[in-house]
Order: sequence, then structure tokens, then C-alpha cells
Amino acid sequence: MHVAGATVLLTGVTGGIGGALAAELSARGADLVLTGRRREALEPLAERHGARTILADLADADDVLRLAEEASGTDILIANAALPSSGDVLEYTPAQLDRALAVNLRAPATLARLLAPQMVAAGRGHVCFVGSLSGMAATKWSSVYTATKFGLRGFALSFRQDLHGTGVGVSIVQPGFVRGAGMFADTGSSTPGGVRTVSPHQVVSGVLRAIQRDVAEINVAPVELRILTKIASQFPGFAERVQRLARTEQTMQQIVAAQRSSR
Repeated sequence: MHVAGATVLLTGVTGGIGGALAAELSARGADLVLTGRRREALEPLAERHGARTILADLADADDVLRLAEEASGTDILIANAALPSSGDVLEYTPAQLDRALAVNLRAPATLARLLAPQMVAAGRGHVCFVGSLSGMAATKWSSVYTATKFGLRGFALSFRQDLHGTGVGVSIVQPGFVRGAGMFADTGSSTPGGVRTVSPHQVVSGVLRAIQRDVAEINVAPVELRILTKIASQFPGFAERVQRLARTEQTMQQIVAAQRSSR
């Protein structure tokens, strides 16, 4: 699927990865549609990239339906928005659980469901979900976030099979720890266990490769983290013991404290 000339709906544009995606897509000639819930954050990006904006709160089911309607004609959906949703699940209120599930899983699945039929009718298009390596391996104090990313990965890979032969591709891109964006940029914490990071540009490159080559799954992380994640996904009990030995609790407590207000 070619990006140049395509209408691309991008969610989560006000974050570090979203901003980098918007810049690269604009530079490659995409017709950008940016969405978010804060006008003051969207408008400068829209002016910079010559994009159209649609205000919408992905936690609101009615807003998601309206977003899909107003974004009719989308050729490429990049579902990048997500809440960090870290912390002990026992600290979450039911409303906070609902919000995380809605933004991280329900909204991208709904947008894909509503926008894909037009792509199928045209015989071309792509749906790209930006997930996380947390969708493959569990860690402490990430129950809610991990649940949404496991679900997103499962939805993406199954939906891809549903659309096989229609001309519409589906991909999931799963970054590891990203420097200069996301939780480490927002919290100022170091990575757990000193694990190496990737740049927002590497994530953007992964997204573009997934769309252009119709790749099912791309994991954007240093090789050692990709290997460890694969092991953890197959042997969760072993991974749990290793994580305890790594003594990363102080780092994770710092991250959780910084992200608590975004639930």
C-alpha cells in the first residue's frame, strides 16, 4: 500500500511517536487526518502538516462512531493512541478500567470495523495497529495495559486473516522501550534493568514498512529484548522469576507514580 496520496487517519498524534508519524507521513505526501480530544494540541500539528483534524475522545463510544463517520474515505488507519495504564490493578476504579479498555482496545477495534468495509469495497487499504511488546509478555504492575495490548495483538492478527484476499492489509507494530517518547520521556526514569531502547524514528520506519509491504507483525526493539520477549511469552513462570531477580521495582514505582494521573 502506497502512502503518497492516501488518506491516512492517525490517532494518538499528540504523543512522541504520533508526532513523528505525522511528520513522516506528511513528508511522504499522505493526506493526513489527525484526531485527538484537545483542540489546542491538534491545531498546531494540523497547521504544520497541512492536515485535517477531527476532535474525538476515544474513551467515548459515541465519539468513536462519529469519528469513523467523519473520517469516511480513509485509505489507511494507523491506530496509535493508548493510555499508559500502569500500576496495581487493585488501585483502579471500575471507571478507570473501562477508560483504559475503551481507548486501548475498543476504539481501535471499532474504528477498524467501521472503516474497513469501504477499503474492502475499493479493493485497497491498510489497517495498522501500534501495540507494544507488552502484548507478548507480562510484567508486574501492568495488568491493565498488558491486557489491552495482548487483546490488540490477537485482534490484529485474526482480523488480518479475515481480510485476506480483499486487497486490505492488517498489521501490528510492537515497540519495546522508546527513548525520547512515551513513558521514559514523560517520567524521566531509566529503563528497567538498563535495557536498550529504540528511537521514535525506528518505530515510524516499522509502521511504514508494515503498511508498504503488508507485514503481519513487526517488533521494534533491540535483538536481545526481542529474544527475551519471545522466551517470556513461552515460559511466563520462568520470566516472572527472572524479572524478580532483576530488581526493577524502584524504576517501575517511579513510572507508575508519574503515570497515575493519566488513568
